[in-house]
Amino acid sequence: MKQIVIPDGMISIGYRAFCDCSNLTSIIIPKSVTSIVTSAFWWCSSLTSVVIPEGVTSINRCVFECCSSLISVLIPEGVTSIDERAFSGCSSLTSVLIPEGVTSICEYAFSDCSSLSSVVISDSVTSIGRCAFENCNSLTNVVIPEGVTSIGEYTFRGCSNLSSVV
Repeated sequence: MKQIVIPDGMISIGYRAFCDCSNLTSIIIPKSVTSIVTSAFWWCSSLTSVVIPEGVTSINRCVFECCSSLISVLIPEGVTSIDERAFSGCSSLTSVLIPEGVTSICEYAFSDCSSLSSVVISDSVTSIGRCAFENCNSLTNVVIPEGVTSIGEYTFRGCSNLSSVV
């Protein structure tokens, strides 16, 4: 199975629905989907890109964890939180735009994304969780919005090339 097209009218992708589908390279998610549940695409090691439809309000826990070939992801406005380990271990992910509306980036959300070199965090973010960007070795600079009131411990631990934090 290389590509999956979720049928229009589907509203939820369930717990571990496509877990460990190592040959899955792409997925088309219709706008009718409003919920992608915990670990839905966990360990889909060949998945390269994802467009999350508008209407989804949370990137749930471990949804894309260990999708090591994931290069790009489009997070729509309307998402309010990126839960723990949502993209942890996505070692090919190179850039992330956290859209307006997201208020929290939870613990380990982008940990071990070793190719992540660009992160744009919107002004709506108020908290960045523990180890959120741990071991993002390609990250060189980060701009933290003025509204952030909480940065967890070890948030940037292991970011060996991080030279500028504003």
